[in-house]
Order: sequence, then C-alpha cells, then structure tokens
Amino acid sequence: MKPQTGQPAPDFSGVSDDGQTVTLHDLRGRWVVLYFYPKANSYGCSIEAQKFEQFLPQFTALNAQVIGISTDAPSGQAAFREKCGLSYPLLPDADKTICRAYGVLGGLTGLLGVAGRASFVIDPQGILVFQKHDMNHTIHVGAALEAIRERQSESK
Repeated sequence: MKPQTGQPAPDFSGVSDDGQTVTLHDLRGRWVVLYFYPKANSYGCSIEAQKFEQFLPQFTALNAQVIGISTDAPSGQAAFREKCGLSYPLLPDADKTICRAYGVLGGLTGLLGVAGRASFVIDPQGILVFQKHDMNHTIHVGAALEAIRERQSESK
C-alpha cells in the first residue's frame, strides 16, 4: 500500500552505506527527497544517481536532503556510491522495510524483489507532499526539484 500525499510520511531509520544512521524524524526542519531505484550499478540507476549528484547544489539551496534507497546490500551501495562519485547517503534496504512502507515493491520489480523507481518529497514538518511512481530515470531530479519549488512558492 502506498502512503497518501498530504499525510505524514512513513518514518524510517536505516544505516547508510557509510555507516551513518539516517532517520526521517531527525531530518525534520529540512525538505527530504527519497528516491528509490531498482539496482545499484545498473545503467539507468547510475545515470539517475549521477543526475541527483549533479543537481545536489540546487537541492541544498532549497534546504533539501537527497537520499537514495534500494534493496541492495550495504557493500553494493558503498561500491555504487564510490563508482558514481555520490556525496549524498544511500540506504540499503535489504529487508525491504522502507520499500514496503513506501509501497514501491509492486509490479514486476516487486516480483523480482527489488524496489520500483519512485520519488517522494517530504516537507520540513514530515508531510508527504509529492510522490511519483514508475518514473523514467532521466526525469526524477526535475520532478523532485519542481515539487519543492512549487511548495515553497505556495507558502510565501
């Protein structure tokens, strides 16, 4: 079941590929962009991860934390982060707890045991304000940036 936009985002806690604990609750006061991807080191996921890295200064300027999540093991995430030159955290979700909470295990990817491609934007109060599933890997970044910019301009 997918979480509902306009409702509190499902809380989560995980240990990132570099050993740091990342908890949604601890990120209150910042925008959070969660993007789920199927497989570290795959062609599309590599392009997507590098695109988020390329636009990371824009997310930072909007007070947003980017977090990538997949069902890969921690060692796979760490190698992927190094290969792609990423400076934002990647959360391995091998037990699929976070993926289930965000409803990204449906369809063919769910049958394969991996996360589907999806983006979520959570506002500084912890409310899910945007979600998009089954996105093309080339447009995740733009959709997430636009969602934050729209919400920030609405609150001015």
